[in-house]
Amino acid sequence: MPVDYEHLMSLRSRSESVSYSDRDTLLYALAVGLGRDPRNRDELPFVSELAGLHALPTLASTLVPGGLLQDCGWDAAQVVHHAESLTLDRPLEDAGSLLIDSAVVSVVDQGADTGALIVVESRARRSKDDQPLFSLRRTLLARGDGGFGGPRGVAGIVAHRIPDRAPDLSTLLETREDQSLLFRLCGDRDPRYANPAAPLMQGTCIYGIACHAVLRVICEYDHTLIHSFAASFSGPCTPGETLQAELWQDANVVSFRLRVPRRDAIVLDHGRCVLAT
Repeated sequence: MPVDYEHLMSLRSRSESVSYSDRDTLLYALAVGLGRDPRNRDELPFVSELAGLHALPTLASTLVPGGLLQDCGWDAAQVVHHAESLTLDRPLEDAGSLLIDSAVVSVVDQGADTGALIVVESRARRSKDDQPLFSLRRTLLARGDGGFGGPRGVAGIVAHRIPDRAPDLSTLLETREDQSLLFRLCGDRDPRYANPAAPLMQGTCIYGIACHAVLRVICEYDHTLIHSFAASFSGPCTPGETLQAELWQDANVVSFRLRVPRRDAIVLDHGRCVLAT
């Protein structure tokens, strides 16, 4: 049964209640690679409440409920994460209660050979005072559901262009062989990420690793500098692989991508981080 364009575009939810604790904040930081060296005092505030806990900005990507598209008619086994874009109205607190509004804002038919691009936008506000906190735009590619007769195009997505010069800065990030299993504890229990026959890293985890790289290399661990963070997913990553973050800085815009040097494969591309001014 093909997906139904009108049904998808009608999907929305209002004021979904979400709470997270300092335990969630700590676990997320550990799951995207901070705290590997317990003597690193710069990372300690993200992995220990004893140092005055800070929340990584991309923690927001794990706080948005994922039920809006449940049973929407797509072939869930063939759905992959295509892109993620986060904008923060203010830094995340280390724990809190949120109200989240979500809606499908775009559905594009890219043909039977490619699939359907579905964009969901979520806006979060604090329960205690109704103040806006962040917006998250998530693009999913339903590879088994193209050719349903919907609008054609690219869902209004304009990929950020990486500068045409050698990277200004780079850093290596080691991943763990059990990284996808650890990251599953942050909320994504998709069985594909616990398959011993074909280990695979979650896109949301790779997104958080990229944030770690920008935080380390550009922001000197000042998480309040990150105002927005967007990237596209361009290839699979196996837990245990070493990633190289390549970064370019032009004023308050940081361009970035992640590659696996061992096989010269880019796994996250078109990265754009806007720093607070």
